[in-house]
Amino acid sequence: MLTVETRDELAADLAQAERSREPIAPLTAAHPDIDVVDAYEIQLINIRQRVAEGARVVGHKVGLSSKVMQQMMGVDEPDYGHLLDEMQVFEDVPVKTGKYLYPRVEVEVGFILSDDLPGAECTEDDVLAATEALVPSIELIDTRIKDWQIKICDTIADNASAAGFVLGAARVSPKEVDVQAIDVKLNRNDELIAEGRSDAVLGNPATAVAWLARKVESFGVRLKKGDIVLPGSCTFAVDARAGDEFVAEFAGLGAVRLSFE
Repeated sequence: MLTVETRDELAADLAQAERSREPIAPLTAAHPDIDVVDAYEIQLINIRQRVAEGARVVGHKVGLSSKVMQQMMGVDEPDYGHLLDEMQVFEDVPVKTGKYLYPRVEVEVGFILSDDLPGAECTEDDVLAATEALVPSIELIDTRIKDWQIKICDTIADNASAAGFVLGAARVSPKEVDVQAIDVKLNRNDELIAEGRSDAVLGNPATAVAWLARKVESFGVRLKKGDIVLPGSCTFAVDARAGDEFVAEFAGLGAVRLSFE
């Protein structure tokens, strides 16, 4: 467990790394005693600061939602980060690659909530009942830690590596598709580079959303009507470079594109 002063210092280091686009060494290297509670508190310090500066929380993202990634990180549950309005990017506006350190893209079945979710007792059925629409999405992830040399507490403290997100135009009721069986293809510059299915996310992306609702309640947070939730990637993360154009196609859900300059 870290002191309050150390948490504040590490939060400031991460914030400065994002502003300057100069990565820092892993927090876990200098502070091997850091734990998950420390990491979430560091994340919240920076989120509160950005909200105080005018940003608005519009939802949350789930990370480490595949068993493979959890095994790589040596954990047995996902992690989460905050989505801010200023993180949203758009299909028709190329992203400036130079704004990020090590940008990557992930393909996700997004959830838009029509009602608040319960907290500690939230189930997959609660999630589907409270979902206004599923939406094709691409999450832009990044790390403020040098060369992606991260452990679980590094990525949690760093807002679960969140950096941006884009939503496609389609809005589909979860009653109209099998949420667990949405096939996904990711193309980069017209070349197929990844394929996956929505059940790569904990067997069911609604499971990831329910986990998130239960988890954030312990930090005094609830998932509310209008929130966007990105439950985790259907494929592996792909590096993004200037000149790349990504198109993700979701069976029964439409497509979403994201380009970089």
